[in-house]
Amino acid sequence: MRPPSSPVDPGFDVVVLGAGLNSLNLTIAFHRQYGMRCTTVMRVPVAMNQHTVTSDQLVLGADATDEQMRDALLELAAARPAGRPALLLTNADSLIEFIDRFRGELEEHYLLAQVDGALLSRLADKAEFAEICDGLGIGTVPTVIVDFARAEEAGWNGEQELPWTFPVVGKAANTAEYHHVDFPGKRKVFFLESREEHLDLVRRLRAAGFTGRFLFQELIPGDDTAQRSITAYRSARGKVTLLCAAQVLLGEHTPEALGRPAAMVTGDFPSLTAAAERFLDAVDYVGFANFDVKIDPRTGAECFFEINPRIGRNNYYVTAAGESVARHVVADRIHDRDLGRVVVTREILYSILPVALVLRYLRDPALRGHIRRVARTGLRNPFRYRPEGLWMRAYSVVSGLNFVRKYRAVYPRPTDTGF
Repeated sequence: MRPPSSPVDPGFDVVVLGAGLNSLNLTIAFHRQYGMRCTTVMRVPVAMNQHTVTSDQLVLGADATDEQMRDALLELAAARPAGRPALLLTNADSLIEFIDRFRGELEEHYLLAQVDGALLSRLADKAEFAEICDGLGIGTVPTVIVDFARAEEAGWNGEQELPWTFPVVGKAANTAEYHHVDFPGKRKVFFLESREEHLDLVRRLRAAGFTGRFLFQELIPGDDTAQRSITAYRSARGKVTLLCAAQVLLGEHTPEALGRPAAMVTGDFPSLTAAAERFLDAVDYVGFANFDVKIDPRTGAECFFEINPRIGRNNYYVTAAGESVARHVVADRIHDRDLGRVVVTREILYSILPVALVLRYLRDPALRGHIRRVARTGLRNPFRYRPEGLWMRAYSVVSGLNFVRKYRAVYPRPTDTGF
């Protein structure tokens, strides 16, 4: 049985939209910093949210419309004492868009910490992101942009030869647009090994009615350990107060989750955090942000892939390294002030995977030895957050075993490309 709600009252409420690890890592941060229990609003219940000590659930049902979710949020607000502030947060792209869609109504009752719709649209498009980076002197990946809305026009470049040797990478410029398209073999990221596979993907996208922009990119070599993650917060008054970067050690490899980090080690990455801060200031960003980067092993160049206009699924790596992400948004939105700039450099190993599995995929002996040393005292798993009950600890074991089976099936050994 789950422990009763925490008696600690910080003087404000926090409502988090969405289920799974996306929301759990956020509610852990607030519980750890303020001893409070958030309210998690979701359509479909997820066991990890049902059993956590860090939040209470409001389940709307799988068929709940956006309007019904809006109404549920307004009803929650009406039940609060007059004048009591509440934060409304989410960590999912579709729900970021939901909040923006109903911003006018929600802002009357909740404090929001995210960019407006115009900037959201720009940043959600990986092609737009690359153009901004180019203007700031931030390295990006060589890319060919194919606009499927122009597929019937003369001179359309969808079937033209790409300027690099295969393999190449393919991905949608806007994941929200791509979310609504279905076709056989659909993936979040495609690893195309030949001209035939390239043309076949173009044909399938056209047949599915896709009308967005699709990116074909030069494959930057390097396995998962060449990837980096940056988490940041920039306040409504224009100050970056939080920066934390980590080296990815192993990502998920199932088709629906390809690219999600599952094990990372934090540390000091000054050039990455400086570039992220420069980008956020240039676009006048507000709220949490998460950058995906890859280091080209041929040149050492930092290639920024995209910005997620949210804190990122695995944000517990920041809190576990000693800096609560919660206190930055609370200071900004609840107390209307900025914290001093914090750059997190403490080393910890964030992992939702068994350490033995992570070590198996590290081919660099020096890195493997380093991770062994960090793991002895710095291993952090959100499912093993100390106040949680026995169910969550058991879940961490079962989840770890399931990951072992998944990797054996879809990524049995590390490769030079991570695919």
